[in-house]
Amino acid sequence: MSIARTGKVALVTGGTSGIGLATARKLAEQGAQVFLCARTAGDVASTVEKLRADGLDVAGAAGDVRSREDVKQLVDAAVDRYGPVTVLVNNAGRSGGGPTASITDELWYDVIDSNLNSVFLVTREVLTTGRLGEVPGSRIVNVASTGGKQGVPLGAPYSASKGGVIAFTKALAKELAPTGTTVNAVCPGYVETPMAVRVRQAYAKTWNLTEDEVLAQFHRKIPLGRYSTPSEVAGLICYLVTDTAASITAQALNVCGGLGIF
Repeated sequence: MSIARTGKVALVTGGTSGIGLATARKLAEQGAQVFLCARTAGDVASTVEKLRADGLDVAGAAGDVRSREDVKQLVDAAVDRYGPVTVLVNNAGRSGGGPTASITDELWYDVIDSNLNSVFLVTREVLTTGRLGEVPGSRIVNVASTGGKQGVPLGAPYSASKGGVIAFTKALAKELAPTGTTVNAVCPGYVETPMAVRVRQAYAKTWNLTEDEVLAQFHRKIPLGRYSTPSEVAGLICYLVTDTAASITAQALNVCGGLGIF
């Protein structure tokens, strides 16, 4: 496969599965040089190997986006490999919830660290060490959730974290607008990913239902009657980094089959 490079250098967190993997692939297919990360070194190595086998210019490193030290090393590695970062996709995150009265401190703080604090840590490092903004038309896309807009029952930590990502996105977008850098959030609803399986398992246990019964309930809530796919979410992310999307900023855009209506 011969792909013309666009000059874009993209950093994608949580890039070895689900939405992150679909995004890394699409960005590379569009001609970006892509540096991805995840916590498990073996997952990073195998993902990079598979994408390179398809002719894509991809590299990566293991790192925990909850850790300031790991984030610094990650961005250093991306810059050393490809030069200044021009596209950041903050995708890494986790599910988590339950009856609020029984949520532990450890769960609450880890969901906030994984989903919200990590977005700040990675973004700050990319704006400094990563030199994002030096190249005109730089882009930041944060993966939030419809749950950050309208709340998820038994998902208070998750909803709080994703609501924070949306607010952070809008504030940063206005801050960086004079530089021409755009900042947007993409808000998936139900997406068929490994995390979605874990979510259904948790609800099945809480509600004393089978996973198939939980899935049927979720399908009934979605006007299109099905989960979105990682590729569909990645499609919007990858559009937002194009030149055509240069006037879209400070937005939180849904990919949810009609589940969210604002």
